[in-house]
Amino acid sequence: MKRVYISIGSNIERYRHVSAALDALAGWFGELAISPVYESESVGFDGSDFLNLVVGVDTDMSVGELSRRFKKLEADNGRKASAPKFSPRTLDLDILTWGDATGTLDGVELPRAEILKNAFVLRPLADIAPDELHPVCGESYRSLWQSYQKDQKLWPVDFTWQGRQISSSGAVAE
Repeated sequence: MKRVYISIGSNIERYRHVSAALDALAGWFGELAISPVYESESVGFDGSDFLNLVVGVDTDMSVGELSRRFKKLEADNGRKASAPKFSPRTLDLDILTWGDATGTLDGVELPRAEILKNAFVLRPLADIAPDELHPVCGESYRSLWQSYQKDQKLWPVDFTWQGRQISSSGAVAE
């Protein structure tokens, strides 16, 4: 059984698509560790703001099986595989870590480089796994977030899923 962290993002019908992703993940994996939901500016292109969060699950699925399921879920939610990398999207799911695996597994580079580059990935990961160590640099996600220096703005938003408040714009709920 591996602990897997997954980033979720959307900037088109954001609340609907993030909820759809959470519904699907809960159906596949059961209990989810869910970070607060953050809003952030688009990075790499001019577009509307994104909602971003990180979810932790325990699974026996391979990286390849996870990747295939995520691509299908993205497509089922209107994401076009032919769209440019830096463009608006209905739903974006990325495998951040798969246990402590490093390198390329089933075509997926692990851990995902965005962990160290983007606040909208590192902050929610630090929220739900503060003491876990990055598989390559060996630092905790809390420490990595505390030393994060890039100027990327993000802020918590009110988000309720299945009647449960995941986050609050005033303060992180969990």
